[in-house]
Amino acid sequence: MKELKETIPFRVRFSEVDSMNIVWHGSYPLYFEDAREAFGRKYGLGYYDIFDNGYYAPLVELSFKYKKPITYGTKPEITIMYRPTDSAKIVFDYEIRDSADGELLAEGHSVQVFMDRNYQLVWANPEFYEEWKKRWQE
Repeated sequence: MKELKETIPFRVRFSEVDSMNIVWHGSYPLYFEDAREAFGRKYGLGYYDIFDNGYYAPLVELSFKYKKPITYGTKPEITIMYRPTDSAKIVFDYEIRDSADGELLAEGHSVQVFMDRNYQLVWANPEFYEEWKKRWQE
C-alpha cells in the first residue's frame, strides 16, 4: 500500500495552555482527532463513512510522547500516517512539528477497532474496509 498521510496546520488556543504557557496534555487527543477527521475527508475513511457502512470505530489505544513544549503562539502542524495491518483495526501514527523550522514537538499513535451497531467487537475486516484498502493499494 502506498503511504497515506495528511498534514494540517493548527492554532494553539490560549485556553489550551497551562500557567507555564505550555499546551496542556489533554489537548493532544483533540489535535489527533482533528488529524483523523482531515485524513478521513481526504481518503474517504471518515466517521460517517464507517457509520454509514454499519460500524463504529472507537479508539482502544492512544499514546503520545512529548519532544519539546508547545507554547501559545507556536504555529504547529500535525501529520497523520496510516499504518496498514491485516487485523480488523485502523492504526495511525502522528507527528506534530513546528511549521517554522520543522522541529519535532510530539509524536503519537492510535488504534481503532470495529464494532457493529450492537456494540459487538468485529474480528474480521468489514467488507467496506477491505474495499477501501484495495482502493488505496498501488
